[in-house]
Amino acid sequence: METEKVLYIGRHAKSSWDFPGRADIDRPLAERGVTNAYDMAQRMRSRDDKPGCIISSPANRALHTAIIYARELNVPFTDLLVDEALYMAGEDSILQIITGMDDHVDSVMVFGHNPDFTHFANYFLSDQIYNIPTCGVVRLVFAIKRWEDLHRGKLVSYLFDYPKKR
Repeated sequence: METEKVLYIGRHAKSSWDFPGRADIDRPLAERGVTNAYDMAQRMRSRDDKPGCIISSPANRALHTAIIYARELNVPFTDLLVDEALYMAGEDSILQIITGMDDHVDSVMVFGHNPDFTHFANYFLSDQIYNIPTCGVVRLVFAIKRWEDLHRGKLVSYLFDYPKKR
């Protein structure tokens, strides 16, 4: 009997465009983004969804979103990692990060950007998601023991949640 591994794919919350000339990687969260991040993290907590670790893009908006989730889900900051490869690097890089995870970790949440995160989620899904909106989360449950065995044929269930979903 195989065990389960859970992958949470989280798009960063709504960012602010109020700082012209600021580099893309440095854009902060908008006020609505902060509110949505807290709300979505609380939804996860109410479903007893808690990642064993969180990996974020180094972009300010993604990292700030990840910090909010870590606080709300009681994930120790020692289990909050930043990986440069999650910033505009493509689906193959995301897959490489996940399949390289320590197998003692049964669930991981990654924070990053579209379009890569929507494409990455859709790689595993037969029902395609048109777009993961800002602060949207896709939970994928796989019947695997090792992260390196991650592939679409091992998907057991999924959930797609986002701020405007009721």
